[in-house]
Amino acid sequence: MKKVLALVSLVLISLSCKKEGNKLHIDVSNIKEQVNLERFDIDFYNTNPNELAKTKEKYPMLFPSEPDSVWVNKINNKDEQELFAESQKVFPDFKDEKEQLTSLFKHVKYYNPKFVSPKVITMLTNIDYANRIVYTDSLLFISLDAYLGKEHEFYNDYPAYIKQNNTKAHIIVDVAKAIIGKQMLPSRARSFIDKMIYRGKRMYLLDAYLPHVPDVLKIGYSQKKLDWAKNNEEQIWMYFIEKDVLYSTSKDIDKRFLDIAPFSKFYMEEDAQSPGRIGEWIGWQIVRSYMQKNDVSLQQLLQTSEEDIFKKSGYKPKR
Repeated sequence: MKKVLALVSLVLISLSCKKEGNKLHIDVSNIKEQVNLERFDIDFYNTNPNELAKTKEKYPMLFPSEPDSVWVNKINNKDEQELFAESQKVFPDFKDEKEQLTSLFKHVKYYNPKFVSPKVITMLTNIDYANRIVYTDSLLFISLDAYLGKEHEFYNDYPAYIKQNNTKAHIIVDVAKAIIGKQMLPSRARSFIDKMIYRGKRMYLLDAYLPHVPDVLKIGYSQKKLDWAKNNEEQIWMYFIEKDVLYSTSKDIDKRFLDIAPFSKFYMEEDAQSPGRIGEWIGWQIVRSYMQKNDVSLQQLLQTSEEDIFKKSGYKPKR
């Protein structure tokens, strides 16, 4: 009898997991979205000075008022041409990324019928990491030189936790994050738990928009760091409770557990093994638990307060 009950429990758990997984694996094949792509990087660095006027006419938004000599010098600059050559090795075409963008735009359209796909323009920005993706309602700029691969020599001075995300596989995640940043109102949360859950909402939108992208790319951790988070989820949660930080409004707590960093700061010997932004990861798991246990739409999730999500999430860390 015990064996039968155990088997039934396993089946129910399996069905529950499948139901949650299938909830976000939607059919978008009938949604008509196309990616309008322009390769400014190729057009600009291959421009003959005599044809500069045509390039400027094609991309007026990318040419502030400067003498033509400024642009000619930029085209002929040895370092910039080297950057262009290296980016061409990684992105000789943009076929795979275009397919990913098409899928992303279809998923966004499914959940937001008024969404209009932006024109996509690839470019180089001298590795302006902070602005590697720029999104407006009608334009999406992608700085290809920020995605040449984590081992690329151009990133030798970058810390490992930053350059691990400088890969072409992270482009689609960063684009989705840029879109989400425009869709979600800025957080007014003050407590640590509310800030965690607000970020968890953003991560859950990634789940919805990029259902086939693995968690390790969405959260931006190394696999080893993600495994650490999963294996220590219960201990992390107990630490937050025992140290009474869930309702803290201290900026120090944000720096330790929410800000971009090589690791989170528990002030323990194991800290270096942890990923940064562990609070964001926990918030993600809370929102996932909430969505699994409550029959609400994505739009309803965004309109639900962080406090209500926490109360109704039934969140129990994995042992």
